[in-house]
Amino acid sequence: MAQVPQTFFDALAVRTWCGLALETLGRAREEIDAINVYPVADGDTGTNLYLTVESAVAAVEAVFAGHAAGSGPEGPTLADAARAMAHGALIGARGNSGTILAQLLRGMAQVLAEDDPAHADGQGLRLALRQAADSARRAVAHPVEGTVLTVASAAADAADGARGDCGTVARAAYDGARAALAATPGQLPVLERAGVVDAGGRGLVAVLGALVETFTGERARGVAGSAGTAPSRDPHARVEPAAGPVPVDGALEECADGAAAVPGQEGPAFEVIYLLEAEDGAVERLRERLDALGDSLVVVGGDGLWNVHVHVDDAGAAVEAGIEAGRPHRIRITHFGAGDVHTTGAERPPRERAQRAVVAVVPGEGLAGLYTEAGATTVLARPGEPPASGELVQAVRRAHAREVVLLPNDADLRHTAAAAAEQVRTEGVRVALIPTRSAVQGIAALAVHEPDRRFDEDVVSMTSAAGATRYAEVTVAERQSWTMAGICQAGDVLGLIDGDVAVIGSDVAETAETVLDRMLSAGGEMVTLVLGDAVPDAVAEHLEGRVREGYLAVDTVVYRGGRQGALLLIGVE
Repeated sequence: MAQVPQTFFDALAVRTWCGLALETLGRAREEIDAINVYPVADGDTGTNLYLTVESAVAAVEAVFAGHAAGSGPEGPTLADAARAMAHGALIGARGNSGTILAQLLRGMAQVLAEDDPAHADGQGLRLALRQAADSARRAVAHPVEGTVLTVASAAADAADGARGDCGTVARAAYDGARAALAATPGQLPVLERAGVVDAGGRGLVAVLGALVETFTGERARGVAGSAGTAPSRDPHARVEPAAGPVPVDGALEECADGAAAVPGQEGPAFEVIYLLEAEDGAVERLRERLDALGDSLVVVGGDGLWNVHVHVDDAGAAVEAGIEAGRPHRIRITHFGAGDVHTTGAERPPRERAQRAVVAVVPGEGLAGLYTEAGATTVLARPGEPPASGELVQAVRRAHAREVVLLPNDADLRHTAAAAAEQVRTEGVRVALIPTRSAVQGIAALAVHEPDRRFDEDVVSMTSAAGATRYAEVTVAERQSWTMAGICQAGDVLGLIDGDVAVIGSDVAETAETVLDRMLSAGGEMVTLVLGDAVPDAVAEHLEGRVREGYLAVDTVVYRGGRQGALLLIGVE
């Protein structure tokens, strides 16, 4: 990460800010999660903010890496970095707080990228903060004071009154946000009763603290781990009214639509989040329909890509509304368990941990269903959207087990999975990472999984099964490039064996048959075929016939993988 302080808001400053914001939220995450009780006591506000910023960081780093790999000496422009930051936050936004933070970053990017300036000064930062606050407020169906929206507006107001460089403006915005955060309990009685402040606002203060550090080199006071923070506690425990002063650096999740939570009042049963490709007019109609279905409605984004968040009782209707508006994807539906929904405040009995679980990354909905039926907790990785380490950590926590076997199912995710494993080990979970490089290796490992065996024995057996499975995929070349099999052109059908291009063809069935023959020439007892959405059943029938005729002792099993990126996955064990 670039060194601080930065003089102007340029691409390097965007990169520095995102990195520092991630570090700051990493330090504050558990504190924010621990006292997240409103509107849903699921203890994830800090984690949602962290995952949102982690996605923004990945997008900015990808832009810098792309320019570094190019032939020109020029790095990315401010517009390049700001747009990447906003896009990364949008596609990675989690929960109410993360979705609103994504819109705040998008609002800033709209100003910072306007007319493609080389850099922005204090005046540019003031305008960016104002646009951020205003656009976030417009994105929320029913804004209310005492939430992150109030904190964002106060930051912009304070910045408006500051004159000087970016450091001066950032410090003013931070101070204004801190003061507004401290006042949130006086604006929402439920906050005052709990003796805490708004969690989303608390997260925004942390992000603005990182902005101060970007331009001054000084860590802002009281952002995380300060004496004023609220004590950690069980995030599902009942909150008693505080007897003393409200801790300025405490936290409480905001209800994005501003509906006041009343003890004993029931709320919607599901949280629904999805990315949506749609036109502006369709999104306006979608807002009206979702607003009638539930609450906590936040729709952020623009330019054809939107992030939709809503709490509803009918999750299917919320998804159907998205389908009518455009193309929804990365759909996440979370059921609020007993005691979670909008705040009954009742203490739930702790759920007993399972002894062992398997957590696996899978490339398509079909495989996710297959893995789930086999007892695994899954993380869906869509093409071009690999999961971040925080998502794997969340999946391990959902598995709620003392021992976890982690299957990344992708060579590029090994380091991400290792980082997630290291983090959850600090939480007392025993984790074994099996370096599976394809979902078909994961299927082989899962087939021999026996949770009643000793952990070490189970891991060894699963590792052996995965290692004994050769893997291949058939896909389409996106551009001309050099490969181990020669030069391919855009549109060619490629057959990759163990990660390397081995066959270049023009027909999916013929290329897959050639790949299969090469793999079976070294022997095998079982062939696994996983078909993507674009591959007709006739291809599988053709390959099954080839195995049946040419390899008498080999069995074949076929699965539908859904939108998995590759046309076909092949495993031979």
